[in-house]
Amino acid sequence: MKISEKLKSSSPVFSFEFFPPKDEIGFQSLFETIEQLKPADPSFVSVTYGAGGNTRSKTVDLVGKIKNEIGIESMAHLTCVGHKKDEIVSVLESLENCGIENILALRGDPPKGEEQFIKPEGGFGYSNELVSFIKSNFSFCVGAACYPEGHIECGNLSQDMDNLKRKVDCGVDFLITQLFFDNKYYFDFIKRAEKEGINIPIIPGIMPILNLKQSQRFTKMCGASLSDSLIAKFNGFKDDLDKVREIGINHAIEQCRGLINSGAPGIHFYTLNRSKATLAILENLRGL
Repeated sequence: MKISEKLKSSSPVFSFEFFPPKDEIGFQSLFETIEQLKPADPSFVSVTYGAGGNTRSKTVDLVGKIKNEIGIESMAHLTCVGHKKDEIVSVLESLENCGIENILALRGDPPKGEEQFIKPEGGFGYSNELVSFIKSNFSFCVGAACYPEGHIECGNLSQDMDNLKRKVDCGVDFLITQLFFDNKYYFDFIKRAEKEGINIPIIPGIMPILNLKQSQRFTKMCGASLSDSLIAKFNGFKDDLDKVREIGINHAIEQCRGLINSGAPGIHFYTLNRSKATLAILENLRGL
């Protein structure tokens, strides 16, 4: 089922993001995580696509298995990185053959060891080009990424919104935000998007803080922020992993509750291939 159809429901859409593991042990662990999360009845799950396309076949295999064997609607991430147009076509045809109906179209990050994204010869340089190509040649429901605090490579929020409008106008059906830890960024972003005529569903992406140093590293990499007041909650507990986890989950619950109560269409959880924190948050949200 296409995610655009699921988003027409009056109930919030809850979804989980996974990444393809590097080895067989990792895959076994991931499938255990997915089975643990299945009773939470996610609307869909998504599977990321490695920099340089080095997990291409794993992404296709994984989304196919999750949908066809485990029985959960799946969305494959697809990037422009390292692919010529005919290679993109091959991936899309493989996904189509697996019965996948949903794609998250991304430019993608530069491959490891490279500082800047370089357009592949015979490929695409921007995500809007990828969106346009998919929509012109296939029948997938296409999602895309957006950045409440601005894309890390973009000069200012106005330019970032112009880029997003260009992408949405190519046929994007819905958006998923980059992680953020203060809901004001999401609501400010929604207002700015609406002013630009962007009226498609925008699903907030949430990642609970389970390890403060790890979360600080993530935010530095992607241009998101952690407020001083939020960091202060962890003072005196940075070496107490259980307490850090408790504080992080409680903050995520507050975030999600505030988002849903204020009209967000759902929550997309960045799970890091773990189940316990996501389940704990959902158990608290089910009473909304």
